[in-house]
Amino acid sequence: MTCKLHVRTHAWKLKEPFAIARGIRNEAQVVIVELHQAGVVGRGEAGGVAYRGETPESMRTQIEQVRAELERGCSRQELLQLMPAGGARHAVDAALWDLEARRSGVRAWRSAGVAQCRPVESAVTIGIRDIAAYEAAARAYADYPWLKVKVGKGSPVAAVAAVRRGAPDARLIVDANQAWSVAELLDYVPALLPYAVDLLEQPVPVDQSEGLSDYDGSIPVCADEALSTLEDLPGLVGRYQFVNIKLDKTGGLTAGLELAQAAQAAGFRLMVGCMLGGSVSVAPGMVLAQLCEVCDLDGPWLQAEDWPDGIAYQHGRMVMPEPPLWG
Repeated sequence: MTCKLHVRTHAWKLKEPFAIARGIRNEAQVVIVELHQAGVVGRGEAGGVAYRGETPESMRTQIEQVRAELERGCSRQELLQLMPAGGARHAVDAALWDLEARRSGVRAWRSAGVAQCRPVESAVTIGIRDIAAYEAAARAYADYPWLKVKVGKGSPVAAVAAVRRGAPDARLIVDANQAWSVAELLDYVPALLPYAVDLLEQPVPVDQSEGLSDYDGSIPVCADEALSTLEDLPGLVGRYQFVNIKLDKTGGLTAGLELAQAAQAAGFRLMVGCMLGGSVSVAPGMVLAQLCEVCDLDGPWLQAEDWPDGIAYQHGRMVMPEPPLWG
């Protein structure tokens, strides 16, 4: 059945500047897709992969290039061949899932084959800041179940120690966004062990992943920038224990579910993550989160504004979005 495509860009204000090893952002810039069909609207949202050059404008252009095919009617499986992996396809794929759910009355998670949709505990991110501010932020979130600590090359152990002082009981993810060398990783890990770090996310550059082959795994290492699609999995075997699946990179939930199944079959443990963006951008990730040990879907929580009926975050705990939002 034919449909009408609407595409626009939007910028969500953040609560505070978001600082990671690659730089600082003051707003979450996204592309928003709506598919109108017989009085029903399905929508999707994506922040894209900024470190690969994606912007809201570039994603909008990419979507406009396939407008005719999308408006003639396109299945999610056909979309995998029509568009490459990336944020643009994520936004369109999410809109197709939402449209299907609204027309059928069947929730998206049921259509995805998920047996039960449970609330999940999401990490809340503490961006790079001075040591005292790390501790103050962690103290404010001390009753949250998971905290993600963004660090760079400076004093990562001191930063983690400060967070642990502020939040003695939280589980910790330390994310260096490729800022460390393999030698630095091997130096930092023994110093981090007393602080009960649960996961190290992409500590080394992607092109140094081979150096992880001899790492003893005393703190599990998770591939983030090193993983986008199925084609990346073979190069991660024996080097990473976890993989972080982000739908902006896989190009949507349809491909993300396929990647999750393949990753589990290859022996990886699963994490689901997100880019900056509103609740519609992470709602499909809530479906994938049902299959994952670790969840980091706090993009909307970092914003000063969000969609109406946005996902509720209660001290780091998320519940599946209500039908007015998505799926």
